[in-house]
Amino acid sequence: MLDWNFITSQIASIAFDIIYFGAIIGTIIVIILDNRNPVKTMAWILMLMFLPVVGLVLYFFFGRSQRRVRIIGKKSYNHLLKKPMVEHLSQQSSALPMSYSRLISLFRSTNQAFPFDGNRVEVYTMGLSMLQSLLRELQKATQHIHMEFYIFEDDPIGRMVRDVLIDKARQGVEVRVIYDDVGCWHVPNYFFEQMREAGVEVRSFLKVRFSLFTSKVNYRNHRKIVVIDGRIGFVGGMNLAKRYMRGFSWGIWRDTHLLLEGKAVHGLQTAFLLDWYFVDRTLITSACYFPKLDNYGTSLAQIVTSEPVGPWKDIMQGLMLAITGAKKYFYIQTPYFLPTEAVAIAMQTAALSGVDVRLMLPLRADNRLTHLGSCSYLADVLHSGVKVYFYKKGFLHSKMMVSDDELSTVGSTNIDFRSFEHNFEVNAFMYDTETALQMREIFLQDQRECEPVFLKNWVKRAWYRKAAESVVRLLAPLL
Repeated sequence: MLDWNFITSQIASIAFDIIYFGAIIGTIIVIILDNRNPVKTMAWILMLMFLPVVGLVLYFFFGRSQRRVRIIGKKSYNHLLKKPMVEHLSQQSSALPMSYSRLISLFRSTNQAFPFDGNRVEVYTMGLSMLQSLLRELQKATQHIHMEFYIFEDDPIGRMVRDVLIDKARQGVEVRVIYDDVGCWHVPNYFFEQMREAGVEVRSFLKVRFSLFTSKVNYRNHRKIVVIDGRIGFVGGMNLAKRYMRGFSWGIWRDTHLLLEGKAVHGLQTAFLLDWYFVDRTLITSACYFPKLDNYGTSLAQIVTSEPVGPWKDIMQGLMLAITGAKKYFYIQTPYFLPTEAVAIAMQTAALSGVDVRLMLPLRADNRLTHLGSCSYLADVLHSGVKVYFYKKGFLHSKMMVSDDELSTVGSTNIDFRSFEHNFEVNAFMYDTETALQMREIFLQDQRECEPVFLKNWVKRAWYRKAAESVVRLLAPLL
């Protein structure tokens, strides 16, 4: 007599196996045909082979490529750039530094980033000083405030800034705010609703809902931009949250942020208005947002953005050119070090050619997984002569680089795959000795709070630590 229950269960088991392995093999085929970076392709394939269930879930949420389309039509884009271009062309005595003419031209070509002279640069290395300056400048606003942050926390710091924005909106100032939907997932809706009720225009960037989970979760707006009356701008690595001011129980939060006053603010304004078009489908090009500005300082600056929807990896390509073009030194601060092969080779090539390349990372990070991945790359760069330092005083979140007493950059970009390939990022590149020397001194001061990493000691660390780092490194393109 036939055991139909047994037969049914066997058929169900075979059907499940066919669907299960079919989904895995089909996904691998899709990944291969997508013609991605081979390193990233292999990372996904290994994940699917050894952790198939986890791999399928992660690929569905984070791995699928977003169709690379233009955020804005060419005609509208050119219309938006018209005012900054006029201001750029009106510069009578703007002499571009010969040593960085190729880098400036690269950013002009790939990013439409105009170099503006006559800027004043103010540097903040602690959250409290930046917050005080931001609040002071917000209070002075008379026409408009444009603000976007990856994280806008519902804590005393976030509420303090929110209340100032509400007050300014009630005074008749135009206030527009963009926050990243994933960065602010846990922020209650009423936090932003209070701003909307007061007249603040608030938009979330690439909203993601669990019921409609898509690969949008993988493409985040990591930018930190503030523009006040088109004259004052803020850009850097700090978000609006208490931890950026107070740090942790085990140490300070060390970051770098800039205040810009001058024509370079046009670049920040353009970046914000492009993002506003993306979230609101409203193209804002009025001349009142690009006022005529005098010279306030001596810095020549470019505002450079990068995003996953364009044909070029603008900031990554610029860093490669800057590193390989360094003559004397190139110093880097970054909280995460998961470099693309091109950036790692640029650093190694510069160090091997005699350039003093220094890399500063936090000794203790806010994310153990990414920190393990970062450590896996250190032996490679140490072998080439790159000097590595671990910052001990707290968490180093600074994204700052300085080279040859002339070039410096501060922004939101980490040295990792996510910043280079997935996130919407922004950096200010400055070409002047005064700012570069200030950044160099900041780096050297931080270096006094570091412990150096020596290759002979680094290779002796515990085998299980090396194994953990190597495993995480396989996932580096996915982190």
